[in-house]
Order: sequence, then C-alpha cells, then structure tokens
Amino acid sequence: MVIRKTFQLENFSRNDRGIVKEIGDKENKMISKTFFFGAIASAVFLAGCGGSRADRSVLQNKGSDTLVNVAQAWAEAYKDKNSKLAIAVSGGGSGTGISSLINGTVDLANSSRKMKDREIEQARKNGGEPVEHVVGFDALAVYVHKDNPIESLTFEQLASIYGKDGKVVSWDQLGVSIPGAKSGKIIRVSRQNNSGTYTHFKKTVLGKGGEYKLGSLDMHGSKDVVDLVMKTPGAIGYSGLAYLTDEVKLVPIRKSAGQPAVMPSVSTAVDGSYPIARPLLMYTRGKPEGAVKEYLDWILSDEGQSIISKKGYAPIRKIQN
Repeated sequence: MVIRKTFQLENFSRNDRGIVKEIGDKENKMISKTFFFGAIASAVFLAGCGGSRADRSVLQNKGSDTLVNVAQAWAEAYKDKNSKLAIAVSGGGSGTGISSLINGTVDLANSSRKMKDREIEQARKNGGEPVEHVVGFDALAVYVHKDNPIESLTFEQLASIYGKDGKVVSWDQLGVSIPGAKSGKIIRVSRQNNSGTYTHFKKTVLGKGGEYKLGSLDMHGSKDVVDLVMKTPGAIGYSGLAYLTDEVKLVPIRKSAGQPAVMPSVSTAVDGSYPIARPLLMYTRGKPEGAVKEYLDWILSDEGQSIISKKGYAPIRKIQN
C-alpha cells in the first residue's frame, strides 16, 4: 500500500478546490529556497486541511486523462466522507498510471484500456498482482469541426484516414466539402502512445497488427484533441465523450458499410451498440484493503456513480435516486 501518513509539502500542493495535486521540480526548488517560506506554507496548508500532520493520509491516484476530471470530482466529494484521507490525483495517460502501479508508487491506477500481458507479468515480478475494477463506461467519440457536413464514417474509412496504409488524405475523397478548409486536406488529430485512448482506438478501429499513419498531430490530453478540432475546419480527432462541446460535431460510426450508424452516447456505451465503447478502469496492486477499499467501494456506490454520470460517462449500473 502506498498511502503515506502526513503530507509532504515538497511533493504536494492543494488547489482552490482542496484537491491535492503533485507539483513539479520547479515548484520544489522554489519551496526549498527558504525555511521561512516552507514553514509558512506548511502552516497554511495544514490549516486548510483542518488537522495536524499526524492524523492525515494521502492516497495516490494517477493515470488516464480520460478519467482525470471525474477522478478529481470523486476526490473532492470524498473529502466530506473521510476528512482524514486526501486523494492526490494526477493524469499523464493510462500508461503512466500503469507504470506507477507496476513500480508500487500509486494506490490506484486509472486506465481507459486493459493492462497488457507484459505489464501484468512485470507487476507480478515486482511483487504486485494487478486487480482490475470497472468504474464506468465511455463511448470513444470521433469529433470533427462543427461546419463539417459528414454524416457518418465506417471503420474502414477511419482506418483509411488514420491507418499506416490508408489512402484517404482529403475530405474530397469522402465526398465532403468543408467551409474554411480550402485545400480539403484532412488534419488528423491523435493522442500520444502512452494514452489508453490511443491504444483502444488503434486496437478497435485499425485492427490487429494495424499501425497509425505518420504525420498526425499527437496531443497530450483528451481536452487538447477536442480544442484543436474546434479551431481547425479540416480536422478530425477521437476523444472521450465527456469532452464534447457545442463547438464540435460528433460523427455517428458504422462498424461496416451495411450496418446502421450509431451516435456515441451514454446509452449506446452501456448497451454496447456504439462500436467504439470501452470500460473505464482502476487497477490496484492486489485485493484492495483499508482506505483504498473504502474509497473504491464509495466510487462504485450510487453516490460515486452519480458523479461519473454527471461528468458525461456511463455508470456501471442503473443508479437508484
């Protein structure tokens, strides 16, 4: 278990909503410059926590950018349930969270993809048996600019846009003309390869052995994908449904040309009719115990599941109001 008694000022800061987040090397150096500053900051920090150093613990939660917003919302809401436990939430991608779990530096790893066999084996060699917990579901949506008239896309068309051997490079090839995109060139927006979203899209859409085409714009976070598509008439990108705004358009997806086009939504993610639906996961090292188990049980409760629902994801079951 990685829960640490007391807050270490050099490693954590509390934002204006009370959520503990990791801070970087630059901030570490600034804090360590003077003992006086450190003492004042520590006093203020502890006052904000409402307790002493000795009676508080930190639970480390890291990983998927798809899940980071809801993870922060869970952490904030849980303060009212257990005032002696702080949840340190950070993103960085599913791969980052899983690597931290393997190394034993987090209690909960958020992931939008399943752990790979080699990752599970590595975790076991490091003395930790990964245990998977489904905490919700997401429809991995395909986004285009709001002025794009495209009505639907098939897996084959998506693979031809994103795949290594794909021949589709312009909207003209798909019979589409976009205002503001004079060249008609398709601007592919993707995620970095440590992202679970990147991995799930590759596995599901490009198929076994499929590889991405070079030249895409690879973004650090889920929100960054949607923001770039919003600003770029010829762009297409994929990201979690929770990042939908009025400034972009969702594209209904067909698994094959003969099948109906399905719009990504909470309901189509739950019933599995949307072909790029996926589970949202948290991993623990071994069977969760103590404070980690209590926190996970609360996340899976109606109260915790109502939070993930409000964030635009599908809960694991029907919530009792």
